[in-house]
Amino acid sequence: MKVNLYLSVIPEALIASHLAPLEFGNYYAVGSQKRSRGQAVFFEVDPAFTSDYLRLAEAEKRCVPHEDGSPRRSSYLSIYRALEHVPLSALGKLYLSTDDGRVIGLEAASYTPATAAGLHLYQEICPVTPRVTSKLAPHEFAAYITDRTNPVSVEKIVFTELRLEGLATDPEKGSAANLPYANMDHLRDCLKELGNRFAKSTKVVARDTSAAILYRTVLGGFYVADRTGMLYYPMPSREQLENEYHVWWRSALTTWVA
Repeated sequence: MKVNLYLSVIPEALIASHLAPLEFGNYYAVGSQKRSRGQAVFFEVDPAFTSDYLRLAEAEKRCVPHEDGSPRRSSYLSIYRALEHVPLSALGKLYLSTDDGRVIGLEAASYTPATAAGLHLYQEICPVTPRVTSKLAPHEFAAYITDRTNPVSVEKIVFTELRLEGLATDPEKGSAANLPYANMDHLRDCLKELGNRFAKSTKVVARDTSAAILYRTVLGGFYVADRTGMLYYPMPSREQLENEYHVWWRSALTTWVA
């Protein structure tokens, strides 16, 4: 059986599996007995990549069929600093699973910075999980957070931008209709602070948030970055979600995250 490699970022882990991506996403979200549930966000990984840190040689040894011949669903190779040690060049499609096991795959695409001015709200996903407001566009935020000369930085990060609607341009009076975030007054205050010309470029809204993502709040897509560059995985348009990915989208809309 073919051994596939997956880099999970909720939670962080490098996993070998005989399952194809959609099957793995379903299994990882709900388990084999359908008694547990939780979102899964993971990358396909090129099985040919090499690492001095990760024990990749063990994948073939450990990911073997069960005695009855059934496929090995998951064999963990690492649960610590896995993201940091998988190069951007080894990452394939990004898969998003809802908490009831519906899965879609996103292809990396070229990134073009938006021209519209406004503030941003980022959900860091891995290896840290704060929710952060920022003056910086996604590519600028990625460069900032992976700059190890900064006192607060990481080697590599996966994050997404969340919708702010009217708050992006008017934190005090802008409309927050349909925004599901907890403590909206605090969010407005954080955004207003960024308007001060002496303010830092980022402001933490919540230091520790749920690992789950309310997919309907995602603006643009998902990003993975380190000092060498950034990969961008755009979300399908609302029209595509409602027509081409209707089953996944309907499931995603039922998930609630504060």
